[in-house]
Amino acid sequence: MPALNVTPESLLMTGRDVLRLEAAAVAALEERLDADFVGACELLLNCSGRIVVSGMGKSGIIAKKIAATLASTGSPALFLHPAEGSHGDLGMLTRQDCLLALSNSGETAELLAILPVVKRLAVPLLAMTGNPQSTLARTAAVHLNCSVAREACPLNLAPTASTTASLAMGDALAMAILQARGFSADDFALSHPGGSLGKRLLLRVQDVMHRGDAIPRVGLETPLQDAVLEISSKGLGMTAVVDAEDRVVGIFTDGDLRRAFAQRQNLWEQPMAALAHARPATIAAEALAAEALALMEHHRIGALLVTDSGARLIGALNMHDLLRAGIV
Repeated sequence: MPALNVTPESLLMTGRDVLRLEAAAVAALEERLDADFVGACELLLNCSGRIVVSGMGKSGIIAKKIAATLASTGSPALFLHPAEGSHGDLGMLTRQDCLLALSNSGETAELLAILPVVKRLAVPLLAMTGNPQSTLARTAAVHLNCSVAREACPLNLAPTASTTASLAMGDALAMAILQARGFSADDFALSHPGGSLGKRLLLRVQDVMHRGDAIPRVGLETPLQDAVLEISSKGLGMTAVVDAEDRVVGIFTDGDLRRAFAQRQNLWEQPMAALAHARPATIAAEALAAEALALMEHHRIGALLVTDSGARLIGALNMHDLLRAGIV
């Protein structure tokens, strides 16, 4: 069908109306949160099995996302298609589970069809609907009202504001129980091992740092010319300066070399004690590689020394190491 009477202004107006209506729908949920929300959180927290999330059509798509969010934040969850449930998939539901059912009308036939089995198994039912007087709402142990004043669809037909509200309510539930469980960044990393997110959460400095003879290091009395050879041979753009016990006392970088020659003459015999930058930034081997990146960015440096609890040098890394590891 060809577009009729379309102008840039009309397109912008429609887009802004949709965003305004959906934002209002989500904002209205905040004022509606009460003891029922607390009860919903407690129901999910007390679930010894899995949170089985179900919905049909567009609500089913939202249900899948809520199940995925719960599963990735410490609450074992899965999606049950209600129509498939009536044809065998209800076998995945156990007495230890709880059911989170989504339906804007609260009268979705496929969901209502599986309720007798849910009741027979004594599975706690949490419902999210747009109609508190609906069959699903009245059957549930806990009901969350996700009703909206109107859909963002100009025809008030396509699920838009209602699905956004349900999605936001699902996020509110997931984040509330995440916090209640004391779910940490390390816990999050265990369920996100792949891709750049997993690397940022799992990779440690010790996994990417240079060790042993690959670490550039010189003593306090090492002359500049030998320090330059050490920097060049190790390829990290710097060298650590250590004392007799291998404790880090300074660092000397390519940039320090350029600045030194800009200010002085006849530097080749100068010892590192006179040229090194004292109190360099260091990091522990157990720290996240992402923390090393943040430290480099904060200090505007390209390399870090890795030390143990006694300030002894045990490793080194630079921005290229983090790039190769996929942290940057």
